Amino acid sequence: MREITVAVVQMETKLGEPEANLAKMSDFVRKISSEQKVDVIVFPELATTGYECGVRFTQLAQRVPGPSTNVMAQRANEQGVHIAFGMASKERVESILFNSAVLVGPEGDLVAQYRKVHLKGEEQMLFRPGFRLEVAETSAGALGLQLGWDVFFPEGIRALCLDGAEVILVCAAWESSRAAEWRTFIAARAAENACFICAANRVGEEPATTFAGESMIVGPRGAVIVDLDETTEGYIVAKLNLEEARRVREETQIFQTRQPLSYRAIVRKY
Repeated sequence: MREITVAVVQMETKLGEPEANLAKMSDFVRKISSEQKVDVIVFPELATTGYECGVRFTQLAQRVPGPSTNVMAQRANEQGVHIAFGMASKERVESILFNSAVLVGPEGDLVAQYRKVHLKGEEQMLFRPGFRLEVAETSAGALGLQLGWDVFFPEGIRALCLDGAEVILVCAAWESSRAAEWRTFIAARAAENACFICAANRVGEEPATTFAGESMIVGPRGAVIVDLDETTEGYIVAKLNLEEARRVREETQIFQTRQPLSYRAIVRKY
């Protein structure tokens, strides 16, 4: 039996204060690890900065690896866990910014960086879209990364699962006005790909947004294993049997019975 234990953190982020946010994230890592052995800890989208930083992202964005990833890599190494978290990243050209999810490993190493493919609303004016969807092969299984609005689109998680992902880690800053969609999409993406989804969403408010919370861990048939309500700051933990995802995929033949030649319209831009 291949089992991993995953913790999903639902937290409020201080807008534009990365040092305070990293300290809070570090406290969560220590607290979770002191209570039980976990393999993966997932934090929300833009957890180090907050969401509505606007043009301040040009000052707040960091390179990867860089100061924020180094702090979290140290925490991962201290506790022997993988940590996924959202941050604003930049290239060598200072004006090229990305909404990123970073995965650091128990050796204190950078395991993966994912740049958000599907940018929502004002994000399109602040960030450049990513384009790579890569599965991270780790001691905790084959992990895929997604960010917030990405789950609106079925193609991303489907592509990750076709490449072998067993668990999708979602870092999100999803607004409360669309909470029903959040619940629907997370369950649907898990069921249609027979994968586990561990989704960490923000709580709290920023000037123009109230965040939905409702972080959850969902199984390969779309059933919620454990979740949090819309206001609670805290975390949830679940033990996942990765063989269950493989078993459901075999039973349903969910990938083998696809008919890609019938889906050619999907790859057209418009």
